Amino acid sequence: MAGGSVRAVVAAMIANGIIAVAKFIAAGVTGSSAMLSEGIHSVADTGNQALLLFGNRRSRKPADRTHPFGYSRELYFWSLIVAMILFGIGGGFSIYEGLKHLGHPELPTNVGWSYSILAIAFVVEAIALRVALRELGGKGSGKSLWRRVRESKDPRVFVPVAEDISALAGVVVAFIGIFLARTLNLPVLDAAASIVIGGILCAVAVFLASETRALIVGESITDTLQRQVELICVEEEAVESIVRILGIYLGPDAIFLNLGLKFRPEIDVEAAAQAIERIESRIRQADPRFNRVFVEPEAKGDLGGLAVPF
Repeated sequence: MAGGSVRAVVAAMIANGIIAVAKFIAAGVTGSSAMLSEGIHSVADTGNQALLLFGNRRSRKPADRTHPFGYSRELYFWSLIVAMILFGIGGGFSIYEGLKHLGHPELPTNVGWSYSILAIAFVVEAIALRVALRELGGKGSGKSLWRRVRESKDPRVFVPVAEDISALAGVVVAFIGIFLARTLNLPVLDAAASIVIGGILCAVAVFLASETRALIVGESITDTLQRQVELICVEEEAVESIVRILGIYLGPDAIFLNLGLKFRPEIDVEAAAQAIERIESRIRQADPRFNRVFVEPEAKGDLGGLAVPF
């Protein structure tokens, strides 16, 4: 999964870098505010992908004394920075440019450049989005795209998906703004398109910030994973009941899990240890991301207070 996630980021970064140059050229030739906003948008996206790659590299540092559970959450931190950049540079600058041109509207010229660049940008962004959606997975599961993005805990996937969708929306808005400005001879529509593009970027940035904030704070595992763990535990004959299941994401590829299990009264320490080993093995098989599993038997008699970490 990690390799595929990185491919989604790299695909988006290459696409945005190429498109940014083309959009700035078109903005210079045509004088379009919407095209300038699109250029800023693509630059922000390119920088964001680079930050995600940097965060991914930092998150793979091995655990040490000061960070015994590793550095996986570094990726979440840099994803939050990405959201801030998208809001400030992408959304803020686009809205500023639009407001500035509203005061001095100019009709775009040489619109053939803009239409050509926007058409190319749409195709390239669509290809990048296709790569990201393939890594997101869940197609055919019956879940909506919104739910699939919300359930993803990997910024290397859900950030490119969100940015690619906003990029496609921005291309469409820029085209409509330029086309209507020329057709109706209303240059303010080009400036208005820039403001709309900025609004789209700010909305996506707020969404990304909300998702990464929850992960940084320590978001609990999904209901699906919770049910998988419950099923594995109750299928173990030595287990009488489940006292607690506490699971949080340490990173896209790492989950911390604390289990409190009550064993049957007739189970001795050795049998309990063997049962714990089986449970831990099955949990890892169900999802390899469970790389920090702590099981605390809670039962009467000899097992009271016994904790067996893996």
